[in-house]
Amino acid sequence: MSAVTAPTAKESGLDSVRALQHALYRTAKADPGRRFHALRDKVCRRDLLERAWVNVRRNGGAAGIDRTTIAVIEQHGVSRLLDELATDLQDGSWRPLAARRVFIPKPGTVELRPSSIPTVRDRVVQAAAKIVLEPIFEADMADCSFGFRPRRAAHDALQVLIDEPWRGRRWVVATDIANCFEAIPHEKLMQAVEERVCDQSVLKLLRVMLRAGVLSDGQVHRPVTGTPQGGVISPLLANIYLHRIDRSWNGREHGVLVRYADDVVVMCSTRVQAEAALARLTALLADLGLEPKAAKTRIVHLTVGGEGLDFLGFHHRLVRSDGRRTGKHVTFLARWPTGQGHAARPRPAPGTHRAVPAAAACRGDRGADEPVPARLVRVLPVRKLRETLRQDHRLRTAASDAHHLQASQTQSGMGPFGGVLPVTELPGPDRP
Repeated sequence: MSAVTAPTAKESGLDSVRALQHALYRTAKADPGRRFHALRDKVCRRDLLERAWVNVRRNGGAAGIDRTTIAVIEQHGVSRLLDELATDLQDGSWRPLAARRVFIPKPGTVELRPSSIPTVRDRVVQAAAKIVLEPIFEADMADCSFGFRPRRAAHDALQVLIDEPWRGRRWVVATDIANCFEAIPHEKLMQAVEERVCDQSVLKLLRVMLRAGVLSDGQVHRPVTGTPQGGVISPLLANIYLHRIDRSWNGREHGVLVRYADDVVVMCSTRVQAEAALARLTALLADLGLEPKAAKTRIVHLTVGGEGLDFLGFHHRLVRSDGRRTGKHVTFLARWPTGQGHAARPRPAPGTHRAVPAAAACRGDRGADEPVPARLVRVLPVRKLRETLRQDHRLRTAASDAHHLQASQTQSGMGPFGGVLPVTELPGPDRP
């Protein structure tokens, strides 16, 4: 394979870090079998560490076990910190401290979600590694994955749930992956990373991050599983591992898969297909050393007046408009925040309420003697409902525009990391 070079940031119209990311993405996309063997020098680059610091500072967050906050680092000098990190990464002496374990209440439940807070210093290194590795693995990611990916959001996943019932897929498998971030085996995860990366120094860096452990109750625990939630690079590593599910999924046989990190939904045409999809999903998870959460695993048939499902903070239910204005009864999937609608109270008997499109309720498409439907009043006050619908319309429009933009970029050779660069080579010494 011939050696190639990427254009400079000035020539491409991108900053140097974005140009590097786009070169990595285009190279990985052009050669799905390529393994990258010279990445350490890129993780150590000063401009890349500066970008990593900007990302960490923007996200904020608490201090780790060393009690050093972002404000303290800014007071003592950011340049000094980045110089020290660059030196430690170049000579291989960087070692992370254990993360501080805290427990965060899950909204709407009494459960507590474990979260691990690395030190600010370690978060900068994780962010630098993510900047380099993300475009390589993003080139392989499937369209059914929406969580923690560039130019993808929860509303893109929700849009799939809205579209598929129109295509006849109204049997839904909904589940969570039990204790996903804490149960991913380190060795199998590294095998997934090694499919694309063979730079031993970078692989060693990732192993050190995984084995840093967590400080809980005064003791440091170093389990052999898990990419603890709270780390900058944890969502990327989880997506790399769970991508094995995405690429093994047969949409024609088992239905449309929608995955947002560890939340999974499968849209199916029949109950038989839904049961087969659940069995297939369970088998794929077992191969990865994971399992679905029994309490949240269910098969739902979306029907007017029937039950709904919870997904990504919303309760989804099939409703039907009364057709007062158009004369047509439109069946569609409505949603509202979990715990504020039907999911929080007993389901009414079929036919005991009239479903009205939310937009029609806001416009006042009802007789003068007709109040706002009781089911909508209990969901949200009318004034707040208007604001929510306007915001939802803007988000849907933005999601639709982003989808069309991403499709056009894919066809034209562009990726999620900026403008067009020739499919040539990586900058720096990474030559085949």
